[in-house]
Amino acid sequence: MKTVSFRFLSLVLTALITIWSCAGSEKTVEHSIHYPLHSNFDTVQSKKFDTGKMWTFEHAPLDYFEETYSFRPTDEWLEHVRLSTLKFANWCSASFVSEDGLILTNHHCVDFITSRFEKEGEGINAFGFYADSLHKERRVPNLFVDQVVHIEDVTEEILRALNAAGINDDKQLVKAKIISEIENRLKEETGLTPRVVSLYNGGKFSLYGYKRYNDVRAVLVLETDMGLWGGHPDNFTYPRYNPDFALMRAYDENGEPLKTKNFFAFNHDGPAEGEPLFVVGNPGSTFRLKTVAQLEYFRDFVYRNRAFETEGIVRLYEELLPLYPERADEFNSIIVARGNSAKVFGETYRALVDPYLMARKRDFEKKFKDAVASNPELNNKYGHIWDGIKNLNDELRKLSPERFALRVGQAAPVYFRIARNLIKLAKELELPEEQRTADYKAEKIDSTINSLFPDNLDAPVEKMKTKLFCNYLVMNISSNHKVVKNFSNGLTGDAAANYLLNKTTLNDKENVLNLVKAGSQAILNSKDPFIKFLLTAEDRLASLDKMAKEISDSEKVLEDELGRAYYEVYGTSIPPDATFTLRISDGIMKSYNYNGTVAPTTTTFYGMYDRYYSNQGNFPWSLTPRWVTPAEGFDPSTSYNFISTHDITGGSSGSPVINSNAEFIGIAFDGNIESIKGNIIFLPEENRMVSVSSSGMMQIIDYIAGAKRIAEELRQRKIPDEFRTPLHLPETLNENPGE
Repeated sequence: MKTVSFRFLSLVLTALITIWSCAGSEKTVEHSIHYPLHSNFDTVQSKKFDTGKMWTFEHAPLDYFEETYSFRPTDEWLEHVRLSTLKFANWCSASFVSEDGLILTNHHCVDFITSRFEKEGEGINAFGFYADSLHKERRVPNLFVDQVVHIEDVTEEILRALNAAGINDDKQLVKAKIISEIENRLKEETGLTPRVVSLYNGGKFSLYGYKRYNDVRAVLVLETDMGLWGGHPDNFTYPRYNPDFALMRAYDENGEPLKTKNFFAFNHDGPAEGEPLFVVGNPGSTFRLKTVAQLEYFRDFVYRNRAFETEGIVRLYEELLPLYPERADEFNSIIVARGNSAKVFGETYRALVDPYLMARKRDFEKKFKDAVASNPELNNKYGHIWDGIKNLNDELRKLSPERFALRVGQAAPVYFRIARNLIKLAKELELPEEQRTADYKAEKIDSTINSLFPDNLDAPVEKMKTKLFCNYLVMNISSNHKVVKNFSNGLTGDAAANYLLNKTTLNDKENVLNLVKAGSQAILNSKDPFIKFLLTAEDRLASLDKMAKEISDSEKVLEDELGRAYYEVYGTSIPPDATFTLRISDGIMKSYNYNGTVAPTTTTFYGMYDRYYSNQGNFPWSLTPRWVTPAEGFDPSTSYNFISTHDITGGSSGSPVINSNAEFIGIAFDGNIESIKGNIIFLPEENRMVSVSSSGMMQIIDYIAGAKRIAEELRQRKIPDEFRTPLHLPETLNENPGE
């Protein structure tokens, strides 16, 4: 008989913790956790890079780079890399890859805005877009890219203003005022787009000045099914086979391709094993610098609830798929859209209930607190912070079950939206007409009333959402709470959904219109469970939110102090949390263990075709015809996607991956499922960034997209002369310049 290992017992314990934390729900949030085989979590030690490796350019760790990779970037190298990298609008990253303003970003950063430049009947999502000549590159309205051309340390100026503030002054208002003055000064002096960024939660402040390019044109965008290939099942997984890239171009104020000396030369061979690699982009924030008390609050309320809702919605549509196969495309698109959030919230929650990971966080906090306590001056200034934050989170805990339960979120059934609109209508009708908002005055009131009920109420979906919402309520405030009793008679699951749908009048348009005809008081005094729920919750939720905001405001003051303590103890030896501003992260290609096997560091096109044929060409592994039979010369053994140990997070999409020669060797587009734990703690042993290889891109551009002029531009690093057709041609030759 085999001995029962501690690892097995630990997994059982963790599963029991999860079941307890989700008590009352119909399905618990499943999770798989691994950690070293030891029985005493009190002995767990934090590690050097637990807070990550997203370094700022103004404090790049040159000594560490040299010690680790035998490569020390020069000031010129850092400046060139900084100026070659872009923020893509306000949601992604990108980079210049030719001297003529050619831009590379991710397909998923562009896919949702193709309607901005698509002509009627063109079908970009189905067929892709390629401008086969320069004058056919098509401007994308309301799209811009930003380039960081100015960095200035403004810490002393801001802290001086804060220290000069009186005891009764609102420190947040003082800080906002001085930041606004600094930003306006730079804008007036230079015309740049300014942004003051708080680093280390206020330990340091940097002023960034962005040069903005407003004329951005589409060059090459792949079909949606390919750009998002693998869909929800492959999202946040590895191995991957995804061509997640798109090409755009920046134009100057004269409508000509932008000339820039700062761009990443395309390395057509892709990444090499063992070489130092750097990813440069604009990652969003994480929770790595939060205290343990804050993380425990997130665990018990914020992420438990978000995981329950988002994973529940995905599961809802997965359960409906086999029941309504004719709606597969519709349901699959929703699953893809919601799946990303579901994985992020679910895996972050699973990290927060992982006793090993939380033990590492506790050890880091203990070392930090000990460092402060050992210095009388620091202890006098900062020793109170941790208890203060814990006390505030304890107060927040008292409000949160009811506060989360009463707030009707996106996963709630449509009947709440109908009820909310009815209540709004009733309250507007109580007012004299001259005091009503525009949609409720005589000329628009009929159309407002007609829009109360959706054109197509999706009964099967809304029943599932009703069931999900009832389970969510019980998870937060129990089946015996008066709110639950009054709403769903304390029921959960199918019983609750059936009870409510039999009792409500909001699932029938005629009933809704009859209620409107009965007048405002009939609406406000209705016995309908959805209307009663919202009216009951309204005042109570406003009161709870007010108390929560007061707690949050107090917590923000302590967090600012914590940031200053963090900086005084560690300086720039540890990076600040990401702020959706420019960062550089180091790493190498490296395998990791997963699913009982070992991940390859790079995949090839052979794997893509295996996924296609093994799944009988079914969505989301279907291939369009030009991918099934690429042009002669295509090499399926070429490196396609690859993994590396870099630290990225949301906002990093589209970030260039470069080597020590500042050559473009890939583009970041995702992480493995293990990387989601990076919201809490960076784990280089298993956290992997997933990128598209430059060599794989060239195969696609050459042999699948047939984009010869772009392939040659990447090879020559500029627009070849034979493709440099003048933009300002006679109208008969150039019908739509820059359209």
